[in-house]
Amino acid sequence: MVYNYYLPTSLLPAVPLFLYMYVRKEALLSSQIEGAQSSLSDLILHENNAVPGVPVDDVEEVSTYVAAMNFGVERIREGQPISMRLIKEIHMILLDSGKGSNKEPGEFRRSQNWIGGSRPGNARFVPPPPQEVIACMSNLEKFIHADSQLPLLVRIGLVHTQFETIHPFLDGNGRLGRLLITLMLLAENALGEPMLYLSLYLKTHRETYYDLLQRVRLNSDWEGWLAFFLTGLEQTADQAASTARSLFLLLERDRQSIEQLGRPAASALRVHQYLQTNPIISVARASESLSISKPTTGKSIDHLVDLKILEEITGRQRDRLFVYKKYMDALAEGTEPLG
Repeated sequence: MVYNYYLPTSLLPAVPLFLYMYVRKEALLSSQIEGAQSSLSDLILHENNAVPGVPVDDVEEVSTYVAAMNFGVERIREGQPISMRLIKEIHMILLDSGKGSNKEPGEFRRSQNWIGGSRPGNARFVPPPPQEVIACMSNLEKFIHADSQLPLLVRIGLVHTQFETIHPFLDGNGRLGRLLITLMLLAENALGEPMLYLSLYLKTHRETYYDLLQRVRLNSDWEGWLAFFLTGLEQTADQAASTARSLFLLLERDRQSIEQLGRPAASALRVHQYLQTNPIISVARASESLSISKPTTGKSIDHLVDLKILEEITGRQRDRLFVYKKYMDALAEGTEPLG
């Protein structure tokens, strides 16, 4: 049986614009599972050189995940197979900066790690010893590329569990293991675009996720894990399709409103297009990026404020920032940091 999850990218007027923000949402969610406290707004502000409201390390952790994800997707599109080499290259980018940058980026661990507890003796789980990591990862790579009668989604569920069990790096294993799910779907041509990410589902069911992984390790409960994993894929595909439809309707409704402006519509539409990859903007930055004069950009932004498309968020008279709030709200669903 072949499982294909081609999501309705035809619904979107500009697929790259949607993916630009959707990838950032996934990066944020995956990092939040590991304890990061940044929000989608923090990430956007960070990328626009504004100061976020959380520790910089948290935002950089999300930012490097975006870079690692984009790198992996590009290599897969170039025809590079998923291998130990590619996994290490992605890991090097993932830990390029932030809290894990001192944890041997791009290198399999040479010391024992553990999950939970203060030492291996009281840990919830102890992965294989460091001298076994290369052999374990080699076996995993062979399994990824072996001929198999198992359905693709089942194989991906098995790979994810085994990767998390090997825990081959000192840090970043959870984020990279979740990223591998999407990369395998792309590599097997089961996705047309990288639009299927499980992190919102896994964040929502975080304790169940960890418990089921542990039950596989202790009790070989593969059936329980796979039922959970496949349910998550189904729900995630439905959510991605729903988000795509919602964003399409929002963008189309706002575009039609802007077209009613008459002569100012041309520049206002360009600002609206820019907002789809930069939903928090300033007059100066938008002016520079769009090569439109500051007065014209400012007037366009004023028009978008009047149409209730943009909201000013600083309360200042100078260096003001504006947010495309409805667009951000649609994308940010479920991205509140864990308490």
